[in-house]
Amino acid sequence: MLKVGSSPLYRQLADVIRQRIAKGIWEVGAQIPSFDSLAAEFGVALITVRQAVALLAQEGLVQAQRGRGTHVLARPPVHPRILIETSLAGLAEVYRTNPPLLRLLEEGEAMPVVDPAEGRLAAGYHYIRRVHVRQRQAISVISLWLDDSLFRMSPTRFRRELIIPALLDLAGDRIAKATQTLTVSTAGPEAAQALEISENSPVAEVRRVVSDHAGVVLYVCELVYRSDYIKWEVDLLAPVARAAVRVPRRKQAVTP
Repeated sequence: MLKVGSSPLYRQLADVIRQRIAKGIWEVGAQIPSFDSLAAEFGVALITVRQAVALLAQEGLVQAQRGRGTHVLARPPVHPRILIETSLAGLAEVYRTNPPLLRLLEEGEAMPVVDPAEGRLAAGYHYIRRVHVRQRQAISVISLWLDDSLFRMSPTRFRRELIIPALLDLAGDRIAKATQTLTVSTAGPEAAQALEISENSPVAEVRRVVSDHAGVVLYVCELVYRSDYIKWEVDLLAPVARAAVRVPRRKQAVTP
């Protein structure tokens, strides 16, 4: 079932059909289900199905013919996916060699929300919200909070460049802990608008937190990626460093 929200239902339906074509569920030349079947499957009106198919026809993906049904003409164009790096050094290298364009949405002073396990807050933070763009396509939207004392070291650079490389250059010796969490989710209204996708479309949410030796949080970012622009790849045969587990000793009973 599609969800009523800021994104029109026909665009949500077009996204689903497009994804099925891209995944090969409906091959090129295949006939997709009838308008009545799609309307029943997704709980929408026939006019919504017609609008969705018309949109896909404009993109050259399908062709609807009276009496013959709707057939797949082509798959959506394939674009390079971004590999999600799992180290600060790897992130910095990718951002230095192939940085996206940055489109500012919002800037000011604000405090991030952090879990006590992530560290303790600094006195103040500079807040930036912007979109990362590649090949004229918005691929991610980021909200970031940077310790004010770090931001004041090079405001121009932090505004014009990606944060991780600059952070390593200017304060790499202060970094003691850096974590990254990835969650599969759906796009809310603000993310959908920034990424030019339908609300409730699949997205990947990435949260990064960097802190210093005293446990002060230096940097927090919350990224929302379009799901069709990222790739998470892990070598399952790579050696794993196992942390030692301490087992508390049982206290011996003392005989009185």
